[in-house]
Amino acid sequence: MIELKGVIKRFDDFTALDGADLTVENGTAFGLLGSNGAGKSTVLRLLSGIYQADGGTVTIDGENVFDNGAVKSKVFFINDETVQFSGMTLREMKKYYGGFYPNFSPELFDKLNDTIKLPENKKMDKFSKGMKRQAVVITGLACRTDYLFLDEAFDGLDPTMRNIVKRMLVDAMLDRKLTAVISSHNLKEINEICDSAALMHRGKVLFCRDLDSLKGSVHKVQAAFPKEYGKEDFEGLDILHFEKNQSLTYMIVKGDEAAVTEQVKKKDPVVLDMIPLTLEEIFIYEMEEMGYDFKGIE
Repeated sequence: MIELKGVIKRFDDFTALDGADLTVENGTAFGLLGSNGAGKSTVLRLLSGIYQADGGTVTIDGENVFDNGAVKSKVFFINDETVQFSGMTLREMKKYYGGFYPNFSPELFDKLNDTIKLPENKKMDKFSKGMKRQAVVITGLACRTDYLFLDEAFDGLDPTMRNIVKRMLVDAMLDRKLTAVISSHNLKEINEICDSAALMHRGKVLFCRDLDSLKGSVHKVQAAFPKEYGKEDFEGLDILHFEKNQSLTYMIVKGDEAAVTEQVKKKDPVVLDMIPLTLEEIFIYEMEEMGYDFKGIE
């Protein structure tokens, strides 16, 4: 398990993390959402042992991460920057990381590269941004670590290659219970891969949710009633958003769908539709309830 408790990280007079709390269960795909500067990359660098926290604790499997070689051998960090690999060929990367990670699989490395067909003897400074990202992803997967951290993992990949890389990640999660933590500002990508996600803003974790339960617990109600009703008339409902447009009433409501439907039907609606919400819409309304402007967080 990954745990951050009350984590603080400062860079001179800038506080990158301000009392961040986070728990990631083993064997899950976990998404870190938030705008640039929210603290996502800092969390991943702390989990990789690159940074040391100025306050709080950062643990993996109950052990502190920083300056702990045993823990670091369990993790692989795919940075949003790949400049450190520029002077290496793919074959050199294979040999280099094979010497550091005890579970490194040359066979898996070759199998993954057979899928994307990167040149093995070409310096990576000659690769495109997308090719560099692909090279690091297959290297990270071949290290067969328990934890894989990806910072903007799909940046620079074309749509076809995004799907291939996602498939590789999903296969690794299924095959060996890999725990993946993926940072992104793209809700669609997180929704496609992750079991749960946390939203970060200004160094804090605003909330953490299981995505399936989240999508099943927030509903958009579209209804028309024979008489005029306001929000106060639906006191039995947990309403995140309420608006009227001519004869139609729109409500965003938290709770069990059957229970919400039953409550609304007590007002004898002429029309009643339960409309699915996108993950982005759910986050927007959750943020409104907390008093934040979601547009300032994307």
